[in-house]
Amino acid sequence: MKALQLATIALFMAVSAFAQKPQDTEDWSRQPSAITPVTKGHAPSDAIILYSGKKDIDNWVGKNGKIEWSTKGKALEVKAKTGMISTKQGFGDMQLHIEWRSPKKVVSEGQGRGNSGVFLMGKYEIQVLDSYHNKTYYNGQAGSVYKQHIPLVNACRKPGKWQTYDIFFTAPKFNADKSLKSPAYVTVIHNGVLIQNHVELQGPTEYIGKPSYKYHEAKLPIKLQDHGNPVAYRNIWVRELSDL
Repeated sequence: MKALQLATIALFMAVSAFAQKPQDTEDWSRQPSAITPVTKGHAPSDAIILYSGKKDIDNWVGKNGKIEWSTKGKALEVKAKTGMISTKQGFGDMQLHIEWRSPKKVVSEGQGRGNSGVFLMGKYEIQVLDSYHNKTYYNGQAGSVYKQHIPLVNACRKPGKWQTYDIFFTAPKFNADKSLKSPAYVTVIHNGVLIQNHVELQGPTEYIGKPSYKYHEAKLPIKLQDHGNPVAYRNIWVRELSDL
């Protein structure tokens, strides 16, 4: 009897498998858009160009409206004591590419050496720092989610060399009553090396104390920090992932 049951089950499975077709698991619901991919020095065709040279300065606004940072060639360089600059456009879920360079001449040490920061939504900082043979607290070195997540490795190049961040950000989501629905997540690739692997953010960046979430809009500007050091930026572009 047992042998007959097993044979029946085997026959049923064989017939079921035969009845299915390869097309049954094909998905034709959404055709991916065809784009031009990244090439050397050029963003993908579906990217929003935030800074590629002096003409793109109009995409940004300074502390008092006017941009006081200096433009040298195709680079945008921090001018000390002029304050953060912000994109005029707000972003939520995104892929952000940004290139940065700390000063070739080494001045100071620790947090005083080539310090700046990329603030996603103006609130969540990915640290920019000259961390090449430069000791500081590990959740404050280059590529850290500042004061929250230590990078997996230190992928910094020598001072004065251009470096890249490719940042994949999932913005936090809030309920109708403004309570937190889901936290933010970020993945960071530094100079082609994965250093933050889909880490959960505990809230906006805090210099002192523990972070916690407070309701904010679904899209907010990206900010670049003036920390007093002449850090330069170039080739900044973003892809809005929530719109794909």
